[in-house]
Amino acid sequence: MYTPFFIDQPQPQIAELAQAGWQVNQPELTGDDRYTRMAALNENLASFVAHTIGTGCRPISVNGDCCVTIGMLAGLQRARIDPLLIWLDAHGDFNTAETTPSGFIGGMPLAMIVGRGDQKLMEMAGAKPLAEEQVILSDGRNLDLVEGVQIRSSKLHHINYVDDLLKHDFGDRPLYVHFDTDLLNPNDAPAMVYASEGGPNLEAVKTVMKHLADTGQVAAVSMTVWDMLNDKDKRTQAACVTCFDVLIGA
Repeated sequence: MYTPFFIDQPQPQIAELAQAGWQVNQPELTGDDRYTRMAALNENLASFVAHTIGTGCRPISVNGDCCVTIGMLAGLQRARIDPLLIWLDAHGDFNTAETTPSGFIGGMPLAMIVGRGDQKLMEMAGAKPLAEEQVILSDGRNLDLVEGVQIRSSKLHHINYVDDLLKHDFGDRPLYVHFDTDLLNPNDAPAMVYASEGGPNLEAVKTVMKHLADTGQVAAVSMTVWDMLNDKDKRTQAACVTCFDVLIGA
């Protein structure tokens, strides 16, 4: 499924990435309440995830921001899957209204998922918070000051270098892997809305994706896209889609 929105604003260029047979998550978003509009996207996605798992298939989502992970989690829980969440991102997305320097809700979903901060989106999706021990954040190299303090004092597994995932014991839980493409080093994927210097190169990320795929435990995958409008030469798209395809075994 692809969700052609950034938060609650249309991002129609995401439709270019849709593959044959993919569904579009594009309900009519009405009203002045941002949470209600976002909740409509998450409800559609949760229903899709639960139905897809019920048919014996694996749900895959491509989206414009990281908040739709709440819909993915809600759908997994409806299907009675209690996952280990692997959050691959240059950022922590662990801010709350009390810690954020920008107020950007797209920097908060991981905190919401573990029960921190405003729980309205979680409650509207019918999602239950994950225990912090059920979350791995990597690489999270670009953290706001207080956000970083919160992560270090939490029970999240913060793995600074994605290569270290190659030797991490994931246990026997099903894995939900969320891939925010700004994880990639800008040398390989420069067209990002929130680019961060440093980070793993393309080959390192491909190796990690192959390792995750080879566990046989990946139950669901979501990907947040790059700056598609400014990716004129499609170099960033090529790098990101390559990593995504390795992860899903395409």
